[in-house]
Amino acid sequence: MVEPSLGLSADNDNDSLGGRSLQWSERRSRLEELIATLRIADELAAGSYLITSGELAELMDVHASAVTSRGEEWVWRNWQVSRVRRESNQILWQLERIAISKEPSADTHPS
Repeated sequence: MVEPSLGLSADNDNDSLGGRSLQWSERRSRLEELIATLRIADELAAGSYLITSGELAELMDVHASAVTSRGEEWVWRNWQVSRVRRESNQILWQLERIAISKEPSADTHPS
């Protein structure tokens, strides 16, 4: 699978920024981790894979109790998260990609 570039490569670092290069490197690393997380969520949704509460908590970077206390269905970022079923002592969840529509801005006047 070809990964789209976000222009976040190390080649964009500029040593002449006087210390900002390290800060940019850290920010870039966090952004790359975020993109990886979002791609994983998309892959889980596209494949209709079921994941455990613990796996979902890892994906969301929250404690497992934060996942189970949210109820049967809720939205996380671009995905509808649904409690599908229980297998032995584990709850299984499914992600479904949702379309995000832009809210009309205050500057937009209906015609």
